[in-house]
Amino acid sequence: MKNILAVFKHPRIAITLLLGFSSGLPLALSGGTLQAWFAKSDVSLKEIGFVGLAALPYTFKFVWAPLMDRWVPPFLGRRRGWILICQFLLCAAIGSMVLFTPNTHPKALFFLACLVAFFSASQDIVIDAYRTDMLHPNERPMGAAMAINGYRIAMLVSGGMALVIADVWGWTAAYLTMVVLMALGMITTFCGPNPENEVIPPKKIWDCTVLPFLDFIKRPQAVWILLFIVFYKLGDAFAGALSQTFLIREIQMTLSEIGVMAKFSGFFGTVFGTTAGALLVLKWGWFRALLVFGVLQALSNLVYMVLLWTGPNYLVAATAIFVENFCGGMGAAAFTGLIMGLCNIRFSAFQYALLSSLSAVGRVIVGPMAGVIAHEYGWTAYFMASLVLSVPGLLLLIFLRNGLEGMTKSMEISQAEESALAI
Repeated sequence: MKNILAVFKHPRIAITLLLGFSSGLPLALSGGTLQAWFAKSDVSLKEIGFVGLAALPYTFKFVWAPLMDRWVPPFLGRRRGWILICQFLLCAAIGSMVLFTPNTHPKALFFLACLVAFFSASQDIVIDAYRTDMLHPNERPMGAAMAINGYRIAMLVSGGMALVIADVWGWTAAYLTMVVLMALGMITTFCGPNPENEVIPPKKIWDCTVLPFLDFIKRPQAVWILLFIVFYKLGDAFAGALSQTFLIREIQMTLSEIGVMAKFSGFFGTVFGTTAGALLVLKWGWFRALLVFGVLQALSNLVYMVLLWTGPNYLVAATAIFVENFCGGMGAAAFTGLIMGLCNIRFSAFQYALLSSLSAVGRVIVGPMAGVIAHEYGWTAYFMASLVLSVPGLLLLIFLRNGLEGMTKSMEISQAEESALAI
């Protein structure tokens, strides 16, 4: 128990939480909040539909991630220097959005939203790498939990509080408030420590693009591990693809009711789930934690089926949302911590961006399939299908029982060797 509680004593965990907030804040400002600004203005639905395209940089961030491994800014080191640059550019881009309105300059606002998304995705790349490099192996599960919690808090702020500010004081006040909060992230970056294990950065483009692939793919069972990363959260992603549509069309709940329950039940479910998950990883180890959490997140999707029997019962709906987010949060904390452990700190920006992109593949491919199953076979079949889609990831985990533990241990040894060479 003392070893578990010891992870809270170091400021690295607090830095991870605060940088998680900085990472999550810009997301809604170029997405849902911006869409609400357009919707409140005299703008066509066609133009509003294009707002969603601003999020494309998040999908392709692994493309330029190698450059952030290769080049080192002349201040604050390889990771903190890039974080500060991204945060400064985010403040400038978000602040510039108040110079335009959707009525008069929709294209200019869309362009700035794309810049915000690009700088935000770039910040995500380097914050993920910084967290991977900075945290000790025993701190990674809790660091992953705190990063997720910080991210979710920021999404509440930029996706909820910003709308309240806009409703009372206007959109200029809302976006300028977000600039101030973004600037606070720069203070966190200044105060944060550099990673203890400094390594020699890649010297050539080949070394930061092809070499990270080779570094990973040459490891034992690498292909199976990549498949596991794709499939572990697949069932969870499938169930979440139409969860709001299920509540709106089948359970007949209003947007306000869903919004309140999703914001509060979902938020607290995630916070408690990620924290509990991190503590259990420290007690159980990667394999047992990922297996138990994988089973729980698969079964938790079936809780929504209770609403098919009760109808629009708000207590049941809030409970279902809480349970699903709690179990999903436990799985996310363990899964994110594992990805950090699989990265070579010499290439952590690129490898983390690539592995996290692979983990998101499921969210992209299951959307059309989810719609077809729900339409053709009904909601019971839809939620049962989410359970079935969880099985391949669990089977791969059992198959990789020794491989995952062995790879994380070997990465700890190789990172120590890299650090010795840098010294």
